[in-house]
Amino acid sequence: MPSERVETGVPGFDKLIEGGFIKGSTNLIAGNSGTGKTIFCMHYLWSGLQRGENGVYVTLEQRPDEILADVARFGWDFSKYEDAGRFRMESLVASDITTITTKIVESVKRIKAVRFALDSMTIASMGWKERPEESFKIRSKAFDMLNTLKSLGVTSMIISEVERAERPTISKFGFEEFVADSVVLLNYMMVGGASRNLQILKMRRTDHGKKIYPFDITDKGIVVKSLSV
Repeated sequence: MPSERVETGVPGFDKLIEGGFIKGSTNLIAGNSGTGKTIFCMHYLWSGLQRGENGVYVTLEQRPDEILADVARFGWDFSKYEDAGRFRMESLVASDITTITTKIVESVKRIKAVRFALDSMTIASMGWKERPEESFKIRSKAFDMLNTLKSLGVTSMIISEVERAERPTISKFGFEEFVADSVVLLNYMMVGGASRNLQILKMRRTDHGKKIYPFDITDKGIVVKSLSV
């Protein structure tokens, strides 16, 4: 039986993943600074609102007013959906993972959200109270967070910051990409002029595109350029 899909609404992207993310899945959006990760997630939430699907965005770093101002240039006015109780943007302090998870659950349930985005798993881990030598506990709690999202039934996008390095790591703890249902890597290239592209490194139960796909940030948001899958 084909998996039920949740369209991202990002032009050119859904056709690469059989029409959208698998409903109820957790999807890792990885990339270094300037690749468009926040815009990608907000585009996903905005598209959901246009389809009558409530959404929650949790930010642990950037101020909500800054994010909303940044995406307003695409014509995305989230304020009316906030006023209608259909969208929530939560700004949380990166404290301990249990507190963050509890706040996420409360926000999702409060507005019966079906789409969710966290910005970011990397920033969240910086404030977790466990000592470095207790890394196994951190990994366990991060694993629990991702499984909690699945139990809520939301289709989630989790941002992961990638360091600029010759062999960059995709995730903070080295296991998120295995727990997540999909991994999308956003790249910002400076060779021959600035350009952005994405790779779908994995997506369960999906015959996804295997190539490197260029994309632009236009006045309407993100647009993935047309290529054969």
